[in-house]
Amino acid sequence: MMKYTKISGTDLDVSVLSLGTWVFGGEGWKGTKDSDSMDAISAALDYGVNLIDTAPIYGFGRAEVVVGKAIKGRRDKVVIATKCGLVWDVPRSNRIKYNLSPISIEKELNDSLERLGTDYIDIYQCHWPDPDVVIEDTLEAMLKFQRQGKIKYIGVCNFDTGLLKKAYDIVDIVTTQNRYSLLSREVEKDILPFIRSTGIGMLAYGGLGGGILSGKYTDLPADFEPSDVRRFFYKYYNGRIFSDINLRLKAMQDIGRPLNQIALNWVRQQDGVVSVLVGCRDAIQAGQNFMAANWDLSERDIERINKIFM
Repeated sequence: MMKYTKISGTDLDVSVLSLGTWVFGGEGWKGTKDSDSMDAISAALDYGVNLIDTAPIYGFGRAEVVVGKAIKGRRDKVVIATKCGLVWDVPRSNRIKYNLSPISIEKELNDSLERLGTDYIDIYQCHWPDPDVVIEDTLEAMLKFQRQGKIKYIGVCNFDTGLLKKAYDIVDIVTTQNRYSLLSREVEKDILPFIRSTGIGMLAYGGLGGGILSGKYTDLPADFEPSDVRRFFYKYYNGRIFSDINLRLKAMQDIGRPLNQIALNWVRQQDGVVSVLVGCRDAIQAGQNFMAANWDLSERDIERINKIFM
């Protein structure tokens, strides 16, 4: 049964496992079918997921369109988190730029509202920092849209600790989205201690390390194109690193649960994490992943996993 956590400072109770939609855009994921994506969303909702995280850049708007179609008629059952700050040239190209200027954010927000078929966003997030725009200008624009009722709450993604602290001093930041998995634990040094002290909730992404922690890839894949995110974003699919990860996964097997669920539950049971974003290509993957909410790792399990992945 799905569990829920209240995000501090909000009226949002969100599922501890949520649906990430990067794969729905198709770009960098060997393509996807919209029908499969729609099925994945329906399955996620059936499993009790109520938080869907998306972004304009996922498929250059395609993921938001798919989400909008899937939640039509049940908007009140879904917490929508989307983002701003990564833009592309029109007509569409792979030239992606940072832009957190107020003018750009206003356009992105209005376009997202239209694609999603809604008149408000529950959590509106800066996708990546923009070194060319001062954060005060960005957050003042977000506050304006919050006062207008177009967004309910403000979040950030991929901010380092210094920038997160600065943003928190300016506005009420309710969530931070960061990569966090057994293979990526940098947030434990500064980010997690800070959000635990302030009540900011972490939306953790990459909990399966681009799929490698699912145990699915026992042999090194040879069919990932250079543009595949598992080549440039999740850099675990090469030689010695790949072999080492698989040895660690074998050592984890006698916990007696599916490896993907072990990896997801390890992240979601970390203090400060309010929800783990899980990518699902179709309804089958949704079931395989979201069933992790039905059980918890014991303290002994977590200690053992920490030793394996230390």
